[in-house]
Amino acid sequence: MANLIDSIDERTKLAGTNHLEVLLFNIGTNQDTGRDEVFGINVFKVREVLNVPEITTAPEMPEGVEGFVSLRGDMVPIINLQKFCKLSSTDEPKILMITEYNTHVQGFLVTAVDTIQRLNWEQVKEPPPLLSKRLGGLVTAVSELQDGRLVMIMDVEKVLADAGGFYDEMILDKIKKIDADKEYKILFADDSAIARKQITTTLDKMGVQYISHVNGASAWAEVERLATLCQEQGRDIQDEIQLVLTDVEMPEMDGYVLTQNIKSDPRTQNLPVIMHSSLTAAANQNMGKHVGADAYVPKFEPYELAATLEEFFIDKTA
Repeated sequence: MANLIDSIDERTKLAGTNHLEVLLFNIGTNQDTGRDEVFGINVFKVREVLNVPEITTAPEMPEGVEGFVSLRGDMVPIINLQKFCKLSSTDEPKILMITEYNTHVQGFLVTAVDTIQRLNWEQVKEPPPLLSKRLGGLVTAVSELQDGRLVMIMDVEKVLADAGGFYDEMILDKIKKIDADKEYKILFADDSAIARKQITTTLDKMGVQYISHVNGASAWAEVERLATLCQEQGRDIQDEIQLVLTDVEMPEMDGYVLTQNIKSDPRTQNLPVIMHSSLTAAANQNMGKHVGADAYVPKFEPYELAATLEEFFIDKTA
């Protein structure tokens, strides 16, 4: 099964095309609806797919965390997505997906994996409120497949934050307000509620104003509006916002296309763009550089985010 995830060479060419490839998986048949719950995960985040090995349990594990497995000498935490999503199902998880987010490796127990599908972000939409509520806000986007099935993009960042304690406000205590006379404002886009919370908390501590968007399409519409307004007034867009911070994976328009659009418009081409993503592999960072990103910062690293932002602000005042 590990061969299901093959070379990434072709996938790196998707940068700037508003496409992504996802591995479909399900976590069991919902006894209430009688339907299989089909989810998708970016192939770049999947290291391998295995039959479930022996799991070592430990006392007082967080809800949904089964324990650990030893994988080539490393202890990898295992999250049972069926339990985490509180799904009532008679299907037992049989497959282990080893994933990597922000250099952290963890395993997800699922009932089955399906195929790899190429999706266009334009067809990936925000989930209906009822669906989002039913799954506790764990779904950031949905898309209909050609065979009529609905695939849900899980907010894995929220899963890891809730189950693994990735998000902790205490780690932001040492972030200081920028010591400068000028006020700063940035525009940022991210579809994950937990990521937006960390970004806004970081910016608040830095004393930086912000405009928030939940996808690249709405962020680009706002950038275009500001660019037109500034052009009509004979001003530079950097008089209005000094920087754009963007996630990579977002419904309707991803961060690669958003960055490409900004860098290809004469009115905005000098506006710094920082990519802020859980896709931290070298290939993904190279993809960001290819479309014109000025910097690439991993998520859930608020000190690194604050330091990177400050570097750009200091450069502007020099």
